[in-house]
Amino acid sequence: MGRCPDGVVLLTDRRVARLPLVEVVAAAVAGGVRWVVLREKDLPRVARLALAVELRAILGEAGGTLVVAGPDPLGGDAVHLPAAGPYPPPCLGLVGRSCHDAAELARLTTEDYATVSPVFPTRTKPGYGPALRRDGLRALAEASPVPVLALGGVETPDQVRACVDAGATGVAVLGALMRAPDPTATATTLTSAFHDVPRQRSSLTARSGQGRPQPPTATTRGTQ
Repeated sequence: MGRCPDGVVLLTDRRVARLPLVEVVAAAVAGGVRWVVLREKDLPRVARLALAVELRAILGEAGGTLVVAGPDPLGGDAVHLPAAGPYPPPCLGLVGRSCHDAAELARLTTEDYATVSPVFPTRTKPGYGPALRRDGLRALAEASPVPVLALGGVETPDQVRACVDAGATGVAVLGALMRAPDPTATATTLTSAFHDVPRQRSSLTARSGQGRPQPPTATTRGTQ
């Protein structure tokens, strides 16, 4: 697939979205978002597959990528896995995993990137934590064998800049975009904040995960 998620990565949740989900994604893409993680795990597979096809078309026109939460790529080649499994990861073009501490990061093998959370207190999961804050994020980013996305409670430009400054290659955002009355404006603001800190990204993109130790049974994933 060539590269890992960076910038502002949108996580979907139609249950909290102010507008229909497809409209939110299209508006966020218009505001500069190029990576979307499709969640909606409660939907039947046929409905989720149809949604994946629709969102891929929107992203494809902008050169973006749809990542599917869970091991089923729904006709694509990019997935984001939970911390609990499956292990080993599937052999696909792009594989991410949710992590919350150094022990979970240490279990990574052939994954391409990880989310670390929660960085800030989050309305989506109240009481989830404790929050890592900037110092905790920095420690995990330094310990991680792969690029990390900061997840949890990222809602403001200052928080985006703090995450990138701490070593994240991007921020995963749910509530700030799903609940936004104008997702394009919000995406533009957050994306601009990400681009305010180019020196951090340029030093981190080299940490692509290539060259990290691989298990003896690991196979080389194909690319799209």
